Amino acid sequence: MTKAKTITVKNLTISILKIGKEDFISLTNIARKKNPEEPKDVVKNWMRSRTTIEFLGLWEQLYNPDFKEVEFDSFLFEAGSNSLFT
Repeated sequence: MTKAKTITVKNLTISILKIGKEDFISLTNIARKKNPEEPKDVVKNWMRSRTTIEFLGLWEQLYNPDFKEVEFDSFLFEAGSNSLFT
């Protein structure tokens, strides 16, 4: 069962979706603080930054037994380029 809630941080309302025992926060709500008109641009830029890609790779190494490190290297190599997610 899913249940939606919100929290307010520095006058910003952020949606929280609970699925089972897991909580998920809305990155779009957070990105609206920086760019209210186009929060998707903030998320896209964050997703292609090298530090984010490195973090996601580490997360996968720790928690995904099927993680393919060799295939991941191509994402890491292109981190920060405009063509990564286009």
